[in-house]
Amino acid sequence: MKPKYIAGLAVGIGLVIVAVLFAVNKQQVYVLFATANESGGQVQVRGDWVKEKGAEYDADNNLFRFTLRDEAGGEMEVHYHDAKPNNFELAEEIVVGGKVENGVFMASSVLTKCPSKYEAESIDVNS
Repeated sequence: MKPKYIAGLAVGIGLVIVAVLFAVNKQQVYVLFATANESGGQVQVRGDWVKEKGAEYDADNNLFRFTLRDEAGGEMEVHYHDAKPNNFELAEEIVVGGKVENGVFMASSVLTKCPSKYEAESIDVNS
C-alpha cells in the first residue's frame, strides 16, 4: 500500500473515533438533586418550577433565582447568573446544568421546554 493511502486511512479512522467519543459525551443523562449533591460535579437535573415559591431576578447581581422540583420530588433552590430564560413561566419542564454548592444548585445553563404550538388543542364537544 502507498504511504498516502495509509495516512488517509489513519486520518479517517481517527475522525471516526473522535465522532464516536463526541457522541458518547453528548448523551443527556439527568440525575436527581440527591445524586447531584453527592457527586459534587457538573450534572443535569430535569424538573418543574415550584411556582408557589416564586422566581426573582436581581439585576444588580445579574442573578435569577427559583426553586426546582426534580422527578423524585426533591426540591432545591437554583441560582443562575444570567437573565430569566424566555418563556420561563410557560415551561412544561426545565433542565438545569451545573453543580451543587452549599445546598444551592449553581446553574451554568437553564433550558426551558415549552409546549409545542403544533399540539392539537382539546375541544369540549359537550359545550
